[in-house]
Amino acid sequence: MGTGRLRGSAGVVCTPHAQGASTVEAFDKLKRIVAEVEEDLAKAEGGNKAAGTRVRQLMQDIKQAAQEVREKILELRKTEGN
Repeated sequence: MGTGRLRGSAGVVCTPHAQGASTVEAFDKLKRIVAEVEEDLAKAEGGNKAAGTRVRQLMQDIKQAAQEVREKILELRKTEGN
Protein backbone atom coordinates (compact mmCIF):
# COMPACT_ATOMS: atom_id res chain seq x y z
CA MET A 1 0.00 0.00 0.00
CA GLY A 2 1.11 3.53 -0.73
CA THR A 3 1.60 6.15 1.91
CA GLY A 4 -0.05 8.90 -0.12
CA ARG A 5 3.35 10.46 -0.72
CA LEU A 6 4.68 11.11 -4.20
CA ARG A 7 8.19 12.01 -5.14
CA GLY A 8 8.17 14.72 -7.76
CA SER A 9 10.86 15.04 -10.36
CA ALA A 10 12.32 17.86 -8.28
CA GLY A 11 13.12 15.30 -5.60
CA VAL A 12 10.56 16.91 -3.34
CA VAL A 13 8.19 14.63 -1.49
CA CYS A 14 4.68 15.85 -2.18
CA THR A 15 1.88 14.87 0.13
CA PRO A 16 -1.70 15.61 -0.73
CA HIS A 17 -2.49 17.99 2.22
CA ALA A 18 0.76 17.67 4.17
CA GLN A 19 -0.16 17.86 7.83
CA GLY A 20 2.01 19.92 10.13
CA ALA A 21 3.81 21.94 7.45
CA SER A 22 3.67 25.66 8.10
CA THR A 23 2.68 28.20 5.49
CA VAL A 24 6.28 29.40 5.27
CA GLU A 25 7.56 25.84 4.77
CA ALA A 26 4.99 25.25 2.03
CA PHE A 27 5.98 28.50 0.32
CA ASP A 28 9.69 27.66 0.59
CA LYS A 29 8.98 24.33 -1.10
CA LEU A 30 7.22 26.17 -3.93
CA LYS A 31 10.15 28.57 -4.37
CA ARG A 32 12.61 25.65 -4.40
CA ILE A 33 10.72 23.90 -7.20
CA VAL A 34 10.48 27.11 -9.26
CA ALA A 35 14.22 27.62 -8.91
CA GLU A 36 14.89 24.05 -10.05
CA VAL A 37 12.90 24.43 -13.27
CA GLU A 38 14.97 27.32 -14.68
CA GLU A 39 17.86 25.29 -16.09
CA ASP A 40 15.63 22.67 -17.68
CA LEU A 41 13.42 25.37 -19.17
CA ALA A 42 16.40 26.89 -20.96
CA LYS A 43 17.37 23.43 -22.25
CA ALA A 44 13.81 22.75 -23.40
CA GLU A 45 13.73 26.03 -25.32
CA GLY A 46 16.92 24.85 -27.03
CA GLY A 47 15.12 21.75 -28.26
CA ASN A 48 16.03 19.21 -25.57
CA LYS A 49 12.97 16.94 -25.40
CA ALA A 50 13.97 15.25 -22.13
CA ALA A 51 14.29 18.66 -20.48
CA GLY A 52 10.84 19.52 -21.79
CA THR A 53 9.44 16.43 -20.10
CA ARG A 54 11.12 17.42 -16.83
CA VAL A 55 9.72 20.95 -17.12
CA ARG A 56 6.19 19.62 -17.60
CA GLN A 57 6.54 17.40 -14.51
CA LEU A 58 7.96 20.26 -12.48
CA MET A 59 5.01 22.42 -13.55
CA GLN A 60 2.72 19.78 -12.04
CA ASP A 61 4.82 19.85 -8.86
CA ILE A 62 4.53 23.65 -8.81
CA LYS A 63 0.77 23.40 -9.20
CA GLN A 64 0.55 21.01 -6.25
CA ALA A 65 2.87 23.11 -4.09
CA ALA A 66 0.89 26.28 -4.89
CA GLN A 67 -2.31 24.50 -3.90
CA GLU A 68 -0.72 23.50 -0.61
CA VAL A 69 0.23 27.15 0.10
CA ARG A 70 -3.30 28.21 -0.78
CA GLU A 71 -4.77 25.64 1.62
CA LYS A 72 -2.44 26.78 4.41
CA ILE A 73 -3.56 30.38 3.93
CA LEU A 74 -7.20 29.30 4.11
CA GLU A 75 -6.46 27.35 7.30
CA LEU A 76 -4.94 30.50 8.83
CA ARG A 77 -7.98 32.53 7.88
CA LYS A 78 -10.32 29.97 9.43
CA THR A 79 -8.41 29.75 12.71
CA GLU A 80 -7.93 33.53 13.04
CA GLY A 81 -11.41 34.45 11.82
CA ASN A 82 -13.38 32.44 14.36
